[in-house]
Amino acid sequence: MAISIDIEKKLKGFTLKVKFDSGTSRVGILGASGSGKSMTLRCIAGIEKPDRGRIVLGGRTVFDSEKKIDLKPRERRIGYLFQNYALFPTMTVKENIRCGFRGGRKAPEELIADYLKRYQLEGLEDHYPSQLSGGQQQRAALARMMIGEPEVILLDEPFSALDGYLKDVLQKDMQRFLGDYSGDMLMVTHSRDEAFRFCRELMLLKDGKTLTYGDTRELFEQPGLLEASRLTGCKNNSRIERLGEYEIFALDWGISLRTARKVEDDMTHVAIRGHWIRGAEQNGENCIPFHAVEYVETTFEHQYLIKSPGMEDSVLWWMRPRNGFHEDPEKNLPPYLYLPPEHLMLLKS
Repeated sequence: MAISIDIEKKLKGFTLKVKFDSGTSRVGILGASGSGKSMTLRCIAGIEKPDRGRIVLGGRTVFDSEKKIDLKPRERRIGYLFQNYALFPTMTVKENIRCGFRGGRKAPEELIADYLKRYQLEGLEDHYPSQLSGGQQQRAALARMMIGEPEVILLDEPFSALDGYLKDVLQKDMQRFLGDYSGDMLMVTHSRDEAFRFCRELMLLKDGKTLTYGDTRELFEQPGLLEASRLTGCKNNSRIERLGEYEIFALDWGISLRTARKVEDDMTHVAIRGHWIRGAEQNGENCIPFHAVEYVETTFEHQYLIKSPGMEDSVLWWMRPRNGFHEDPEKNLPPYLYLPPEHLMLLKS
């Protein structure tokens, strides 16, 4: 099964133009708030109507502006999990689940009982959403969605309202759920970690436009575009001058670098994720002397903003694991930093 989308919709402030053709059943849309992610899902679900284009789900065309195809939401066999789960507040868990049934008759009691058991909601069937924890609300919403036997499920930032431990638990539950689900999944998120964890393929969306699309891990490793590297969380980039097939000069970092990838003529920037930068005791190829101009403390790692003698207006973010909560971040700093060639990302503007 696969998802193929090529739509355009005019919105206040910008025009949404989304195009991708998925070869897998786990697709993510990553973008900042206001980039058009949720609107894309609403168009796929049939809640909103694109101005033009085509939507194909699992080989079945549900929208085609030229052929005048526009299936109603219930005919698209789509399950939609909203950010806040959208449970009906005046209905019990049991009644909410019954609403998701797509059959022509009332959902059989034994079927509802099966879904209550399957999603660990036994004993909560007469509770209202306000009486449920966040995890219970998510399971109730999943049960309501899945009793309709959807061929495609749409997840709209399902973890955005959760904190810390609960988010970790529910993400683990979601992975288990998706492992048992045989249909297609499309998730929108602004979290690079969620995109990496749940999605085999990824579309990056910026200002209503498809920036790039491809295998999730390959996009994180070599995003290809400067803006794509930023959307996937990379803080370090520099303009470059090409010195050879496998050599560049990073203008903003003031250092010559050997690259593992061939440097093409249209490549304009180099980038590296702070976690891949390593300390070095001796100077050498791809090494720079440095001093830390600022320190940012996080729970499980040290983050430094560093400068090198060749840098003027830029800094490099360097992240390294911390060995304990009382560790002195200034202790045992190496004299050099090493930028591994295999982790250098060569980018186009």
